[in-house]
Amino acid sequence: MKVIVEADGGSRGNPGPAGYGAVVRDKLSGETLAERKGSIGVATNNVAEYQGLIAGLRAASELNAETVDVRMDSKLVVEQMSGRWKIKHPSMQPLAREAQALARTFRAVSYEWIPRERNRQADRLANEAMDEETKGEAEGDKQPHWSGAVGEPTRLILLRHGQTKLSIERRYSGRGDHPLTELGLEQATKAAQRLSEVDDIAAIISSPLQRAVQTAQKLGDATGLEVVTHQGLIETDFGTWEGLTFAEAAQQDPEVHRRWLADTSVRPPDGESFDEVNARVRKARTEIIARYGGKTLVLVSHVTPIKTLLRQALDVGPQFLFRMHLDLTGVSIAEFYPDGHASVKLVNDTSHLS
Repeated sequence: MKVIVEADGGSRGNPGPAGYGAVVRDKLSGETLAERKGSIGVATNNVAEYQGLIAGLRAASELNAETVDVRMDSKLVVEQMSGRWKIKHPSMQPLAREAQALARTFRAVSYEWIPRERNRQADRLANEAMDEETKGEAEGDKQPHWSGAVGEPTRLILLRHGQTKLSIERRYSGRGDHPLTELGLEQATKAAQRLSEVDDIAAIISSPLQRAVQTAQKLGDATGLEVVTHQGLIETDFGTWEGLTFAEAAQQDPEVHRRWLADTSVRPPDGESFDEVNARVRKARTEIIARYGGKTLVLVSHVTPIKTLLRQALDVGPQFLFRMHLDLTGVSIAEFYPDGHASVKLVNDTSHLS
């Protein structure tokens, strides 16, 4: 994937309350793929500019970009990262090293200076971050989240769908569009009763598959909110293993099944790898947060997408997928901050079923 990173930073006072903003765009379509912003306390303009660059490169990495064109209105950062100017100031040297380390993870990175009027989106995000910093000082709250995260998080309440016939029989259930059983509808109703008590839900977003939509609609009926679907929340495509049990799939394709359990880049025959699911879910998360950032959302989905969102929030390796169990209508909560931090608040709670 080829992307453009636009980054900016500013300080009101230089040094003063400072913040940064970054935007990642698809190079071909110009579509916004990710936005990042954050306040960083009292700092200089140049430090904030570097923080914006770092945030943009991190976001591009999360999107699995291969080549990055960086565009900034800071000539200092552009010239230093291009290697034409020396980095003399001690406060910028560690930031430059961090940015250089991130840049080395891509196939190619270029840097271009652009005038401020062509950097409006990143500039807006940086100013929003500075507004938050200034507001925090006015209210006497200068401390970030204990983890270092700053800004208003997007709270994702992750709900697995209810029971289907295939889940009873413990069969691979990916793209097959199976309805809920009577017990599954009952589970969905109980989950809806519980989550309807959350008074600040802004949207209910569901996988397009019937079992997820039926589960989501119970909550929609209880809250009066419309259920919208997002293709990125669909379950893994298990290919020719769809409808098989674990033992049947292992018997049918023993070598592929063995490698699939050990390597997330391996696809089931005619299916989708967990690495591909990770990229798809990350893109969906970015799109959802771009639309509903800072709000509380309920995402109704399946085992793999929910595990993947939790894995991304925890920033851990792929073995997490094989060590985490999620029950039917289990509720998990992850919060994603605009500066790239995240926090997991709850995992697989089924207390509403008891």
